[in-house]
Amino acid sequence: MNPFVSFMASVNGRVVRVVAGIALIVWGVWGLDGAVGVIVAVVGAVPLLAGVFDVCVLAPLFGNPFQGKDIRAG
Repeated sequence: MNPFVSFMASVNGRVVRVVAGIALIVWGVWGLDGAVGVIVAVVGAVPLLAGVFDVCVLAPLFGNPFQGKDIRAG
């Protein structure tokens, strides 16, 4: 299994995704103006939600399952 996917499916990887998502949302809302800020905040929602719902959006690109529990089991 790809080490990157394996890390992202772990508890530490989920924490990294949630923190990165929150950081992007905060930066987009309070650090940037206009449409760019909204776009960065929306992009930040992707890793946040992926970490919360235990999915790895990039895993299928490496031939792995989408669900984190399936990645950890396999």
